[in-house]
Amino acid sequence: MDKKNFLFVSLTGLISDIAWQISKEGHEVRYFISDKKERDIADGFVAKSKDWEKDKDWADIIIFDDTLGQGEKAQALRKEGKLVIGGTAYSDKLEDDRSFGQEELKKAGVNIIPYGEFESFDDAIEHVTQNPSRYVIKPSGEAQNVKRRLFVGEEDDGQDVIRMLEAYKKAFADEIKVFQLQRRMIGVEVAVGAFFNGKSFIYPININFEHKKLFPGDIGPPTGEMGTSMFWSGPNHLFNQTLLKMEPKLAEEGYVGYIDVNCIVNNNGIYPLEFTARFGYPTISIQQAGMITPIGQFFWDLASGIDPKLKVRSGFQIGVRIVVPPFPFDDDETFDAFSKNSAIVFKKPPADETHIEDVKQLNGQWLIAGTSGVILIIVGTGQTMKQAKAQVYSRIKNVLIPNMYYRTDIGDRWEEDSDRLHNWGYLR
Repeated sequence: MDKKNFLFVSLTGLISDIAWQISKEGHEVRYFISDKKERDIADGFVAKSKDWEKDKDWADIIIFDDTLGQGEKAQALRKEGKLVIGGTAYSDKLEDDRSFGQEELKKAGVNIIPYGEFESFDDAIEHVTQNPSRYVIKPSGEAQNVKRRLFVGEEDDGQDVIRMLEAYKKAFADEIKVFQLQRRMIGVEVAVGAFFNGKSFIYPININFEHKKLFPGDIGPPTGEMGTSMFWSGPNHLFNQTLLKMEPKLAEEGYVGYIDVNCIVNNNGIYPLEFTARFGYPTISIQQAGMITPIGQFFWDLASGIDPKLKVRSGFQIGVRIVVPPFPFDDDETFDAFSKNSAIVFKKPPADETHIEDVKQLNGQWLIAGTSGVILIIVGTGQTMKQAKAQVYSRIKNVLIPNMYYRTDIGDRWEEDSDRLHNWGYLR
């Protein structure tokens, strides 16, 4: 593939690693980050854009990394004839408005979990009182990005959810304007995702398992993500009963990019939880590690609307996030005291599967950047999940960062989950 000009447009600096990977493939890259506090992310790794709209004519291809209004911009640029990876106003709404996403699945013929949408905490408390059960509290809109506001009820009578709703009413009424109460389903949590070229899904698909709680054993506060295990697959029952049913609508929209739906599955059926109508983080970096096709070439073909030949590695991939204080919380004082500009040191040169998040480079030295405390994704691969796990954790031993922490159990659930998924027929 000839050298192309790639322009990455980000709200908060999520797609740094892929911009860096594509620059290493020999392409020209410019990277724009909207949030001023995050703009030092990827300094020294890729060239930066001060104004992406001025640079759009320079670009051969433009890549957006988020929802929250980015889809509308991507859609407008496609109408101008630009090659763009990004959503549409419709696909943004699939993720940003949880109830809309559920109703669109229902329209497409996908079974959904019973839920209610609320703007009043009192109304929600009354609902749980009258209909006692286990529920999940899910904020909608921008508030859903604050993952610690999501609450998963454990008590059959719903009293823990009522207590949490009462606390949210006192503390977060200004922050959480709209939220869902969703019946809690018990089973295996699994996501199915695929790339879309504006007309149809591209195969193979991706099956992945997110690990959202901070501590091993799924204990502690929810985070955006602490690690993911995955494998590539041909179309299977899980995909055919969920995402594939959205293909006509995504084609009507001209959606270009990656989309996945996270589900709970059990022996009674598949229950979709939510869409991710964009790249997942750290999912896309782990996927890139599993691709044989260069990701720059793949993105070019995807945005061009042709059927890319996506060649991937067999077996499994595991990505583990290395984080520092105050993650998963927002606390500038703690970040400045414990993490800001801390050195990232490697005992020996880092493996290719060391992927950056909030990192910058000064005179060849890697340093912590941004404000979130999400630093590296270390990836391991193997023909078995056990081999992938052994490789990723051996690579983590090569990393030295003051105050760093990470989960030590990514991939452990596979032995039990795979038995159940195969037994129920979802991976056939």
